[in-house]
Amino acid sequence: MDTRTSPIRPRLAALRDAMSRHGIHAVLVPSSDPHLSEYLPGRWQGREWFSGFTGSMGTLVVAQDRAALFADSRYWVQAEAELAGSSIDLVKIPTGASSAHVDWLAANVPAGRTVAVDGATLGLAAAVQLRAALERAGVQLRTELDVLAEAWPERPSLPTAPVYEHRAPHAPLPRAAKLSHVREAMARHGATHHFVSTVDDMAWLFNLRGSDVNYNPVFLAHALISRDAVLLFVGEGKIDAALAQVLATDGIVMRPYGDAAAALAALPAGSALLLDPKRVTLGLREAVAPQVKVVEAINPSTLAKSRKTEAEAAFVREAMERDGAAMCAFYAWLEQALGHEVITELTIDERLSAERAKQPGFVSLSFNTIAGFNANGAMPHYRATRESHAVISRAGGLAAQGLLLIDSGAQYLGGTTDITRVWPIGTPTAEQRRDYTLVLKGTLALSRTRFPRGTLSPMLDAIARAPLWAEGLEYGHGTGHGVGYFLNVHEGPQSISKAVPDAHMAMEPGMITSIEPGLYRPGQWGIRIENLVLNVPAGSTEFGEFLAFETLTLCPIDTRCLDRSLLRQDEVDWLNAYHAEVRRRLSPHVSGDALRWLETRTAPV
Repeated sequence: MDTRTSPIRPRLAALRDAMSRHGIHAVLVPSSDPHLSEYLPGRWQGREWFSGFTGSMGTLVVAQDRAALFADSRYWVQAEAELAGSSIDLVKIPTGASSAHVDWLAANVPAGRTVAVDGATLGLAAAVQLRAALERAGVQLRTELDVLAEAWPERPSLPTAPVYEHRAPHAPLPRAAKLSHVREAMARHGATHHFVSTVDDMAWLFNLRGSDVNYNPVFLAHALISRDAVLLFVGEGKIDAALAQVLATDGIVMRPYGDAAAALAALPAGSALLLDPKRVTLGLREAVAPQVKVVEAINPSTLAKSRKTEAEAAFVREAMERDGAAMCAFYAWLEQALGHEVITELTIDERLSAERAKQPGFVSLSFNTIAGFNANGAMPHYRATRESHAVISRAGGLAAQGLLLIDSGAQYLGGTTDITRVWPIGTPTAEQRRDYTLVLKGTLALSRTRFPRGTLSPMLDAIARAPLWAEGLEYGHGTGHGVGYFLNVHEGPQSISKAVPDAHMAMEPGMITSIEPGLYRPGQWGIRIENLVLNVPAGSTEFGEFLAFETLTLCPIDTRCLDRSLLRQDEVDWLNAYHAEVRRRLSPHVSGDALRWLETRTAPV
């Protein structure tokens, strides 16, 4: 960042002026919106606007005398570069779930002073923790102010893209059945009403999709569900008259987006409202009148949508074949073009995206493609830009030798994909081959695991890490995240990670999760090998039901980077069987160079 032209310092000055007008000593800027989304519409990207840090996760704290950005290891290199010259300190935290910013505020804000955060974007569970910590430190908390609005004149407005219906056959379960399931759960909790804010729950529950957030086919809305009706709070004009009439047949009535809090406040005395404290904001919770009983429990739709039906799983398998065919065409071109054409990390994104766009049912990418060559691959969430990217190949030969990491995915009408592969550019070194093979051993170990139904997903994390731990190696991100069905590429409640487990993370049939161990050597290279897997029944014993993983992703795992001496025969057998399946499933969808590439890269080890 050029300190002479950086816009961050004047933006922080404007924010501090607004804070002074309200008697605020520090303001907390989380990476969230009124729906507690991971990926945010422009209107709520205040953390990026006031810091310059473009990572998808992070928390900014701006005090009158200093500022700090809290980010986990996936973003440290990126954050150091983007914060340079901004006067903002980088605080390195162990995971994105860390509450280090709460401790920082309690330690750095003098007693008697005030901290502000927009309660409309602060999660209820996070608010409880924050308020308790500040009270112990003698610090006041204000949540009714949106201080950012006064210092952000260019703030984007609400998105206006239309909402559309996700129809059969790709939406095999009708919304009436989904609403019936939710109402049954409400009855079990003794609730007369249920309020939903999370955008992926909204999209799933009503079989609707949108484009209010890049790469995620969701739209901004809230819903208040009663025993016989639904109020859907959505932006004016986003749902046309024809779709509104269709929704009305299921008892769904449109209301203005901004009326959600008022509807909560108007609930009659004696009502019982089901709320998910991890998926609703403080501002909306505080709108509920005291005479309304609040029942706190996970959204029923969050659990239901994580368990894909057999029909949905069949469509996902079809989407994986389309995705695999696109990658075959792309990689066939890449290997032929290396050393003969100019290829950069940006070229990778452009060409791979173009191949996916040719596939039936393609809607969009599912996230920004990560193409990281050598040192750039050591940044797990790296993104090439026109101003900063690596050159891989020139017309007269390779620009350099090394490892190319490509993490990419797409949204199809019948599923969401996410895959990471690493490819050698030139001849890999012995150390690169060793690192690659150890990561692959982690992928294979977890992919082959059989486990009791109901196992809490974080308990599986160590299985993928064990081959790396045995060599004194580690990676700083989770091993696996849930994946939606033509929805968010990151979906809960399950997470194969070091997260503190809770009962909702139990592994159940139909869940789709990534398996993606990695290894990163800053300044040198990064390795991550990722497949998506489906929880499937694996028999019963006197000890109960067991589950196993069906590997859904269909793309060769490069064998030129292998150190064969590190693999056991059973591991080689699994890899060969996987490649045989990839070849069988993808061969009908490709021809010519793509087919020849597929046959070469799936040859037995």
